[in-house]
Amino acid sequence: MSMVESLEALNLHNTIIRNSVQGKSLEVFPSIYQQETNIAIWQRVMPDELTSAVGEFLKTSTNKQAILKVNEQDVHEQLFSAFEPTAAVTVIADDIAQLVSMFCCLFGIEHAGLRLTILEHAMCPRFHVDRIPCRLITTYQGVATQWLEHAGVNRSKLGTGNQGLPDEQSGLISKPHNIQQLNCGDVALLKGEMWDEQQGAGLVHRSPPLAVGESRLLLTLDFIQ
Repeated sequence: MSMVESLEALNLHNTIIRNSVQGKSLEVFPSIYQQETNIAIWQRVMPDELTSAVGEFLKTSTNKQAILKVNEQDVHEQLFSAFEPTAAVTVIADDIAQLVSMFCCLFGIEHAGLRLTILEHAMCPRFHVDRIPCRLITTYQGVATQWLEHAGVNRSKLGTGNQGLPDEQSGLISKPHNIQQLNCGDVALLKGEMWDEQQGAGLVHRSPPLAVGESRLLLTLDFIQ
């Protein structure tokens, strides 16, 4: 069986058993342990104080990215070292510390791999699947991550299977309206291909296109050794 045939078989086998779960509180996150769930979304409205802090941070920060190994206790110290100990960074660090605490508690891990990035172009512009167990993602400012429901994806068109065609033309997406998008402030858990029994069913997603002059502040948390 060829690789394309294998992907098609996996896609057929997993159809209609992978879906999204969405809710207005972080109590939605334990649903990520359900086999049929490959994205859990906390539909969060960011507090005004956090929104203001993010705006100030984007205006003043000269560092565009921090990649850190953190736990709940050292988030502030590490972000102060990576950026500056300003009032804006303090507010952002308060929020990130809560997300790190939740992420580590949910998965029974001591540390998380943190990446906080100011983006001025799409980081991963093509739809793809990550070879990881699970990732937390949130956009503090700007347009947020786009993703596809499992049943609406032809996985044989991922990667080189697209034959050099854009995602919207390659046959990857069954219908254009199948493209879903997180809102700014939403916090989502995305299953990857390394989650148990998830091969061929990791969430397909991509970075959204950014307009000229537009910026995006993106946080991701990952499992780390």
